[in-house]
Amino acid sequence: MKRVFDKFDSNRDGKISQQEYKAILRALGKENTIEEVPRIFRVADLDGDGFIDFNEFVEAHKHGGGIRARDIQSAFRTFDLNGDGKITAEEVMRVLRNLGERCSLEDCRRMVRAVDTDGDGAVDMNEFMTMMTHTLTSNSN
Repeated sequence: MKRVFDKFDSNRDGKISQQEYKAILRALGKENTIEEVPRIFRVADLDGDGFIDFNEFVEAHKHGGGIRARDIQSAFRTFDLNGDGKITAEEVMRVLRNLGERCSLEDCRRMVRAVDTDGDGAVDMNEFMTMMTHTLTSNSN
């Protein structure tokens, strides 16, 4: 649960802002739930400071609120076509093309290399979350 919280908390200040929460929703393809974020925060923000800290995050997820780890894993599995726990450039290209996006294999290789911190030529779950969090947080600023 802490790893999931840390992915939401993109600026590492120990709390999740509404902007950070919306970035993760976008990354998971849950654009239609973004308008619910203020309501989610009213329920989950137990101390009323406008942010969700780790304890509040855990409590909210105990009661079925917010994004669950399985949602993040589901987004990862969308790209991990062969189910081996790694996303290759070829898999990225196939998924993007299925979504109607134009992307060359070389472009997809560049995307993978940009976040492939362990240098194995593929993106694992941790690298995937880092990529989504960084890209979407910087795009929403």
